[in-house]
Amino acid sequence: MSLLEVKNLTHSFIDKTLYENACFNLYKGEHMGIVGQNGSGKSTLLKILLGEIIPDKGSVKWQPDIQIGHLDQYAEINENQTILEYLKTAFSDLFELEKRMNVLYQESAITGHNDSLLQAAEYQEQLEVCDFYSIDSKINKIVSGLGINAIGMDRTIHGLSGGQRAKVILAKLLLEKPEVLLLDEPTNFLDKEHVEWLSNYLMVFDSAFIVVSHDYELLEKISSCIGDLEFGTIKKYYGKYSDFLRQKEHLRKDYIRQYNAQQKKIEKTEEYIRRNIAGVNSKIAQGRKKQLERMERMGPPVFAHKPTIRFRELPLSSQTVLKVDNLEIGYDSSLLPKINFSVIGGQKLVITGFNGIGKSTLLKTLIRQIPAVSGDFRFGEQIKVGYYEQDLIWENGVMTPIEIISEQFPKLTIKEIRHHLAQCGVRDTNVSQAISTLSGGEQSKVKLCRLLLSPCNFLIMDEPTNHLDVEAKKALQSALVQFSGSIILVSHEEKFYHEWVDDVLDIGNAG
Repeated sequence: MSLLEVKNLTHSFIDKTLYENACFNLYKGEHMGIVGQNGSGKSTLLKILLGEIIPDKGSVKWQPDIQIGHLDQYAEINENQTILEYLKTAFSDLFELEKRMNVLYQESAITGHNDSLLQAAEYQEQLEVCDFYSIDSKINKIVSGLGINAIGMDRTIHGLSGGQRAKVILAKLLLEKPEVLLLDEPTNFLDKEHVEWLSNYLMVFDSAFIVVSHDYELLEKISSCIGDLEFGTIKKYYGKYSDFLRQKEHLRKDYIRQYNAQQKKIEKTEEYIRRNIAGVNSKIAQGRKKQLERMERMGPPVFAHKPTIRFRELPLSSQTVLKVDNLEIGYDSSLLPKINFSVIGGQKLVITGFNGIGKSTLLKTLIRQIPAVSGDFRFGEQIKVGYYEQDLIWENGVMTPIEIISEQFPKLTIKEIRHHLAQCGVRDTNVSQAISTLSGGEQSKVKLCRLLLSPCNFLIMDEPTNHLDVEAKKALQSALVQFSGSIILVSHEEKFYHEWVDDVLDIGNAG
């Protein structure tokens, strides 16, 4: 019996069909990765499975009384709790059982009643079976693996950054060990070593899970099957991610062959009908017309338009273009020891350090979005900075991609704006939708388009690969390699940058 059965799932968003009569099952212990182009409906699928979105048609049936764990980075939680207090709520039932046990032991000691003693002993046995006395060890294992111990277990949730908060919520989810785990891009807020730990943890995870991810190395390690969203359907492939790629390439070629054959048949039949609908063969033509109307037509094989990314460069000398002297960063107080480094013209520098140490804060300080606590930094003359922020935050979420680009570049025509958005991989069907309704990948491409239209000679980029599909990542990587200006990059994907950067700066040791 399956844990999850999805039958004839059909759902559209505005005028775009995400899935039509899609079917798949999830069985006990299966580890499913969900893949697809940006905007294909991966995150929407998880919301449908959770009941947050009602599909147009079809059914989603979970096994009765099944425990589902979902990574919701924006979940409402008690922000006055410390990290440790919050993580212990994963075992609240067991702590409540311990309280009842202790009360019964006290009653037995006072009254001498044997019934209380026996009930207390039964509760203690239940706690031992549930491994209650190893809770601290379990928590330590998870917080160490995800790097939460570096934040401090006595920190309150309220004082955490968005990435730190998401990491703590993930830790609690793993401690709860639900029967099915649903994760949407869980590596976006993790550093390289923590991604490695999570992949090893999920590899041997006893329960089933569904993970949406653009981190294909992660999927290769953790998946026993892949759900591919393409052509308006969800097709399940068994095996690792690399097995899926081989199978898909074969099926894609077969699909194109079948589609072309059907199109030729339709064209031939339509030609026959046109020539004979009013002649002596009218009856035959009418019959073929009915056959054509009943035919189940294959969807066109619309493959991803490969983005074409190229930055508009301004001239740059080879001298020092950024000098950072004893810089202290933070909000109310300094997050780090004083930072010292410099960047020369054309140098490509990656900033590393564990999640939450202050990498994004450093970048926001350099673009003067937030003030420095102390110290100084100076850009060279003629420096024009292009900044990419990792957060998907818009001043007006109802504006469309066309309106967003037009507002900043009013001299561009609508046709030119559509062309630039298309070059970044934004689908034409999405350019007139509210930006807040687009997928994370589509929103990221709009941000990228806005940056590409701004001439610069110094790029400062904060996690630009988050949400991007494989084609967009390749195009961005190629553009950064070709960029002759200076670059400061923060990225948790070492594979994305390790072959082309000049230097790596760990800001935990940059004094």
